[in-house]
Formats: sequence, C-alpha cells, structure tokens
Amino acid sequence: MEPASPRPPRRGMEAFASRDFRRYQLARLAAILGAEAQAVAVAWQVYSITHRAIDLGYTGLALFLPGLIFLLPGGHSADRFDRRRVLQVCYSLQLLATGTLVMLARNHTHNILAIYAVLFFIGTGRAFSGPAATAFVPHLVPEKHFVNAITWAGVVFQLAIITGPALGGLLFTFPLAHLAPGLRLEGAGIVYVFTLATLVWYLALVSTLRVRPGRMEHRDLSMKVLLAGFHYVGRAPILLGSFSLDLFAVLLGGATALLPIFAHDILRQGPAGLGMLRAAPAVGAVMVSLALARFPLQRRTGRKLFMGVSIFGAATIVFGLSRSMWLSLAALVILGAADMISVIIRSSVLQLATPLEMRGRVSAVSALFVGASNELGEFESGVTAQWWGAVRATVIGGVGALAVAGLWAGLFPGLRQVDELTAESLRSQMPRQEALALEGSD
Repeated sequence: MEPASPRPPRRGMEAFASRDFRRYQLARLAAILGAEAQAVAVAWQVYSITHRAIDLGYTGLALFLPGLIFLLPGGHSADRFDRRRVLQVCYSLQLLATGTLVMLARNHTHNILAIYAVLFFIGTGRAFSGPAATAFVPHLVPEKHFVNAITWAGVVFQLAIITGPALGGLLFTFPLAHLAPGLRLEGAGIVYVFTLATLVWYLALVSTLRVRPGRMEHRDLSMKVLLAGFHYVGRAPILLGSFSLDLFAVLLGGATALLPIFAHDILRQGPAGLGMLRAAPAVGAVMVSLALARFPLQRRTGRKLFMGVSIFGAATIVFGLSRSMWLSLAALVILGAADMISVIIRSSVLQLATPLEMRGRVSAVSALFVGASNELGEFESGVTAQWWGAVRATVIGGVGALAVAGLWAGLFPGLRQVDELTAESLRSQMPRQEALALEGSD
C-alpha cells in the first residue's frame, strides 16, 4: 500500500489521499454507468417484446441464480487469488456478454430466452467479481479511513445510478441509425455499445493500480475452507442480523423491477421517464452520502440502521399509491436516502468486523443476501405484480418492510445496540470463540 499523502487531506475526503483509491473509483464509476444504462435497455427491450410483468421478473432471476450457484467458489477465489486479477478476468468476460447483447439487438431479436442466457452469463461474472471487489477496497486505504472510503464508494455508486439510467434512456432514443445507417443500431443496441466502452475504460484503469493484494488464504482447498464464510457469519449476530435485515426488507419492499410498468402504464412516461424514476433513489442516496462523508455517523448507529429501513418501507408505500410523477420521484428520493444510511452501516460492519483474510468469503455470503434482496426481489415483485397488480404489490411490499424492521429490532438486539463504527467496537461484540474460528476450521 502506498504511503499516505504528506499533505493532510480535507476533512471528509481522507480516502482520496490514496492514488489507487481515486483510480479505482473512476473505474467503478464507468463500469456502473454502463451496467445501469444497460439495465434500462434490457428492461425496456424485454417489456416491449412481451408486455408481461413476469418476464421483467425473470431478468432478475437470470442475474441472481449464478450468484447462488457459484457462491462458494466466488468467495473462495477472492481469498485464494489476487483480487485485482479476479476483477480483470471477470470484467473481460462481461465484455463478451455485452458484445453478444449488441449482436442480438442488431438482429432485432424477439428471443427473450437468448437475452436471459446472456444475463445469466453476466450474473456468473458478478458472482466472482462481487466478493473480490468488496474485499479489494480495504487494500486501498488505511483501516482508519475504511468508513470514509465506504461512504465515498457509495457516493460514486449512487452518482452512477443517477446518471446511468437517465443516460440509458436518452441513448435508447438517440437517432444513431439515421446518422450512420450502415451500423444498423438503434434503441437497446446503442446503449449496449456504450456499455462496451465503459467496460474497456474500467479494465484500462484497474490495470494501472499499484496495489497487489496477493493470496490471502494459504490453506489447502477443503469444504471447511469453502464454508468458512458461512461459519463466521452464522456465529456473528451483528453480521447475520444486518445481512438478513437487508434481505427481507428489500425483498419485500423493492419495487425497482416494476418501474417500467409504473412509467408506461400508470404514470404514462416513456424511456426517458423510466430513466428518471430509476435515478431518483440515487439522488437521495448521494445527498445522504455527501452529508455523512462530511459528518460521519458517530453514535447509536444500530438504531439509525433500523430507522432507515422503516423510512424505506414508508416511502415505498407512498410511491405505490402515487399517480403524480413528481410525488413518485420525491418518494423514490426519500427511499434512496433511507436505504443509503443502511448501506453505509452494513458495509462498514462487514469490513470492520471481519478479518482481512476472510473478507472474500464473508463478502460472498453478503453478496448472496444482497443478490437475493435485489435480483430475487425483482423476481418476487414480478410475480406479485402479475397476481395482484403493480400498485397493490408495491404497497404490500412497503408494509412488509416496516414489519421486518420492527421484528428484526427484537430478534437482533446486539445489532440494534451497535454504537460506534470502529473495528475495536464491532469486534468486541463478536463471540469470543470467533477469535479461534480460522484455526478451528483447519
């Protein structure tokens, strides 16, 4: 790790003293921009082909299943191999997948099974890159700047979430086919070409990073080594509680998979309107992230976590009942702000309560929960919307998120009582036998 800059960083921007952290966040910004723009194009393309909510749900299922199938090897690879190399391989494979989407769009395919197959391949890459990316950030900054780095990583992510969907909606309607008819590209195809460019930029920047994490896990491969992440999380209530809280709150309250239906059928908007709706939660998230970077959470962070989940559920209900574009956008902004508080706290707990050599496998467990709450949540939203309608499914989901917040506050009192976000404070709450967990798994 490179030495800190001799010039003291500005308050709230300590993580940016690291050259590698700056470059890695620029790379992430590009990759997430491309992924979010691509998500808008895929959703609109699939819904334009079938006009069925359940098919939107299947897009989330296609992305989620690889994370379930490759959970153990994905987490183990992040601890066994150089995490930087894992990222390079995974994003190179995603170049191939996005290139396939370009060809499908160029041929005006109506075969949604082919689209699902490509999404499954993308999900496979994410199953390996996700744990590696999560465990990679601590190599870029000193431990005392972890929370600041996580907060700014959230800002970068949310800025891309804001810009990516809106950019995807605009590119979808860009008249490139008229400007260059020989390309035979329009709509989704243009967006996929943009995503290709962002992936190339990501790989170029990551190749310039100086940090070389190397191999963290030096034991021979065994089932105990593969399952060490589950063992650790299962015996650490603050980790299990934070992961499962996000799983059930977002699984029930997440309505992002239904945004094409709200944009098209309820709010009467086009692709640009869909991009605005997808970007709105990120607006709130960025506002909160910038505030917390300058004024970080100091005390009673556990209580603030549950408060954020409760606000998330209430905002979901308002969005589901709204018939006004502006009220819907406002509800989504509040929803995103509340969710970001939860994200920062949960990510900090994950990094600070887990030993460096275990972070790949514990991150894989976290990715399973997050993937289930997001991609599987999209499938659940599609199914319930098919049964009950988009509005009723969204409102019921918001009520469910509120119920989960109240129930989990009682089931995991240790998580509710978390005070400071420091390694010393969090690891002091871990079961004492966890200090021997790694030795005991040999």
